[in-house]
Amino acid sequence: MRHRRPRGRPLDGWLIVDKPQGLTSTDVVNRVRRWFDAQKAGHGGTLDPLATGLLPIAFGAATKTVPYVMDGTKVYRFTLRLGDARDTDDADGKTTATSDVRPTDEQIRAALPAFLGDIMQVPPAFSAIKVAGERAYDLARAGAPPVLEPRPARVDRFELIERPDADTAVFEVQSGKGVYMRSLARDIAIACGTVGHVAALRRLRVGPFTEAQAIMLDKLHRAEDTPPVSPDFLLPVATALADIPALALTEAEAFGLSHGQAISLVTLMGRIPRAADPDGGLARAMAGDRVIGLCRLQDGMLKPERLL
Repeated sequence: MRHRRPRGRPLDGWLIVDKPQGLTSTDVVNRVRRWFDAQKAGHGGTLDPLATGLLPIAFGAATKTVPYVMDGTKVYRFTLRLGDARDTDDADGKTTATSDVRPTDEQIRAALPAFLGDIMQVPPAFSAIKVAGERAYDLARAGAPPVLEPRPARVDRFELIERPDADTAVFEVQSGKGVYMRSLARDIAIACGTVGHVAALRRLRVGPFTEAQAIMLDKLHRAEDTPPVSPDFLLPVATALADIPALALTEAEAFGLSHGQAISLVTLMGRIPRAADPDGGLARAMAGDRVIGLCRLQDGMLKPERLL
């Protein structure tokens, strides 16, 4: 039986797109894959159609590192419209409640500490969470929004950075994986005695990726009869792992690790980076300038987890 060769070029690397408003993350991946004529591509963290900003797209071998990017720190800026609750918790939804209450800057700042650290958060009814095998947004669109349970979330920074007028407040948030900005906006409004929704949302950082690396889609656009986009736009696969502590290995250690062998942490004493948690933490195994892969420090051993 003959195997069909996958269509497209075998590209490896990361493309950091500045997603425009109105497109889904999947729309962007499909366009970019077509323009690059790439065999395999996926994204490192969904953005709602309303949102703009950083959408990291992984090609080929970079798709192996997507989970580590999605686990990384994210920074967002969002605009809260006060006095108007929406069923989607953003500007794309229908109004479900209104309020004449407009909190002061001091009242907003006084409410923020309750949303810092490890918190429990109820996701928006219009989200991709599965309920009895169905997506929550499908149930909500069908007129039967599910009652979602609170989930753990981590918020490291939540700041009021601008107050253009009484109806509007602009915030910046630094958070971990799976935190919904729409929920934060909804809940901070309620905590201030009113209601609200996200009027605008922009992602400024994902893991090691920043706005400085982002490329507008217009710069990449290709008509159907033109050559594919140059791979020169892609960042190396290992760029995604830049904020994971690096651990230097000898060539012999790297060879053993790449063949699935664990290494005793006693052997690596003096080389283990301080930032690497010896009780289950991750390290980026390096042989010179070459990334071997990701390893976990566990049970006194360095164990290979994801080899590149």
